[in-house]
Amino acid sequence: MPAHPKLTRRQLIQAAAIPATAWFARGQTLKPYVNPDDVVMAAPANPAEWPAFRAALSEWRTQAREQVRYQDNLYARPDTKWVSSCYSCCFLMLCDSTFYNSTDGRYTVDEFLDRAQIEFGGYDAMVLWQAYPRIGFDDRNQFDFYRDMPGGLTGLRDVTRRLHNRKIKVFIDYNPWDTGTRRESVEDPDALVEILKAIDADGIFLDTLATGGADFQTRLDQIRPGLVLEGEGALPVENIHSYPMSWAQWFPDSYVPGVLRNKWFERRHIQHQIARWDRDHTAELQRAWMNGSGMMVWENVFGSWVGWNRRDRSVLRAMLPIQQRYSNVFAGEGWTPLVPTQKSGVFANLWEGHGLRLWTLVNRNAFAAEGAILRTRQNEGAEYFDLIHGAPVKTTPDGGFVTLTGSIPAHGIGAFIAGRSSDMGSDFLRFLTSQQKLDQTASANTAFPALHTRLEIVRRTRRLSTAPEMMADIQAVRFRLRVLFRIRECGFYESQSDISLTDPSLHQLIWIERAVDLQRYAIDHTPVTNRQFADFLSASGYKPAHPEHFLKHWNQGAPPPGKLDHPVVYVDIGDARAYARWAKKRLPTEEEWQYAAAGPAELRYPWGKLMEPGMCNGSNTDTTPVTEFPGGRSPFGCYDMCGNTWELTESVRTDGRTRFCILKGGSFYQATGSEWYTDGGPQPNQFASKFPLMWPGLDRCSTIGFRCAVDLA
Repeated sequence: MPAHPKLTRRQLIQAAAIPATAWFARGQTLKPYVNPDDVVMAAPANPAEWPAFRAALSEWRTQAREQVRYQDNLYARPDTKWVSSCYSCCFLMLCDSTFYNSTDGRYTVDEFLDRAQIEFGGYDAMVLWQAYPRIGFDDRNQFDFYRDMPGGLTGLRDVTRRLHNRKIKVFIDYNPWDTGTRRESVEDPDALVEILKAIDADGIFLDTLATGGADFQTRLDQIRPGLVLEGEGALPVENIHSYPMSWAQWFPDSYVPGVLRNKWFERRHIQHQIARWDRDHTAELQRAWMNGSGMMVWENVFGSWVGWNRRDRSVLRAMLPIQQRYSNVFAGEGWTPLVPTQKSGVFANLWEGHGLRLWTLVNRNAFAAEGAILRTRQNEGAEYFDLIHGAPVKTTPDGGFVTLTGSIPAHGIGAFIAGRSSDMGSDFLRFLTSQQKLDQTASANTAFPALHTRLEIVRRTRRLSTAPEMMADIQAVRFRLRVLFRIRECGFYESQSDISLTDPSLHQLIWIERAVDLQRYAIDHTPVTNRQFADFLSASGYKPAHPEHFLKHWNQGAPPPGKLDHPVVYVDIGDARAYARWAKKRLPTEEEWQYAAAGPAELRYPWGKLMEPGMCNGSNTDTTPVTEFPGGRSPFGCYDMCGNTWELTESVRTDGRTRFCILKGGSFYQATGSEWYTDGGPQPNQFASKFPLMWPGLDRCSTIGFRCAVDLA
């Protein structure tokens, strides 16, 4: 695998968009309409130049294929034929609450897909995303995350089986930047092949890469025929022969619709249009429609909600059945970009094949296009239909030509088809009826489908008059809470994505402030230790419903030798709450934890303003006893509030798609080598980390513990 440079995603994409083209000097254009460096070949604004543009496209394609000695072997194989009709792909966060029900402990595959069918028209493929933004809290690598999903690899294999039953292809993810966590005994490609074989997936999605290793496809063919690769970066032309799918992420386009370079080069190549932070997908949808290419549906972006509005969903629902039915036409050679229309701001591409002529149209205007739309030659015996509205087209003969009348909504799409009834198919009328029904669900509503982020109710304890032994008494206080977050794609407290988020701002620090009123409370001087947790188990008989990784570091139910006074780890939020209930306590809220650590002076670290040696565990190797660093105590006498382990707080939130907990304090462990890892090592008092929750087997970590609090009168 190639080394991963330390670049932002957008920089990687832009870099990949400049292929090593040997047949043209970089920046040189052809006649002068085609620049081979452009991922979307922009069309001239003047319709009089469109014939020359088309001629330049054809000449470039011929020359480019000759220069790279293009071989279409991978596309011609029957086992990969599915690729050319893989139009709709879902980017799925496996921790999405609508895909895995943590209460019932089951994957809700069919419920998820039933909703997708109604809202998006269904999916042809799904990327099962596992690690980022969770990776880096402990030393588990990207492959461990698949192994630690509910049911392990066997559970994921059953997910794949159920997806295959619905005719959906499955991709696993590869993160080439994951070089600082636990290393496998084999090279990354071999580990990927192991996972792929174990869950019976159909391909690999290459995160941050346009291409993978030279022998990757050979490795896949050795597993079984029909497995493919799809990269995130813009795929260079010289690699199209071995990568039948690629992303078209944040691709630019012009007012006059341009032509996807790679789709023009190889008509069977599928590019999934994606701009994951955008709330308006008009540009992607219209580009996919005009190029006979695909879409990536991604609403839960690493824990940030970027839901599709009703209009965009209805456009995709209308597109997909047409693309699926006529996939052979869209993958064929009969593509004519930019045929004239009768309406300004309405553009059309013509696709011909199998006795049919099919026009894909887009309306760039903010108002509907009504009336005469297209004028085309009249073929004897041809019938004309509107595939979006599912109805015959009103036609007006005109001396060997015919004018097609219809309507295309503002920023919408249109589709006409012409052919003899014998070429339409015996089920064509049923298809029109289904399209008509879909058209009845069309919407012009572009309102963002916001989700409400709900804070789980904090269980209060009986109010005590005095603080119990080994707990700090903290009086009621009103103050301005200042919280420090790293800008990451998982977002902050609210579920909605910040639409102003840009790559240059990623990984920077940001302050969030709010007024806070705290009632009098007491908080443990130390995190809960292995000794204390063993007492709890002995007295309560507690057994978690899901035992996976519960106290993984213990030996036959006993704490590790010499670590009785180390903080207990490999517990999840449910385990911590169970302990707290037994102890007649609760977990502290994020606000209570931070005030106990920083005090009224809002110290940066529990002991003062600066990081100092000997004040906390920053070893990057293991936990230490909870009272190992007395000099690092907080103003209220609390130990270990920086560096030993992250600590769970009772600040647990959900928006119905992502459930998460706020962690405080940092830990001894820090993954290095990539900015995509979560923050590790000791952290300032004000620093907060958003920790997506899924299920206990994944949530239990070697670096996360907790302490308790009680309410005081």
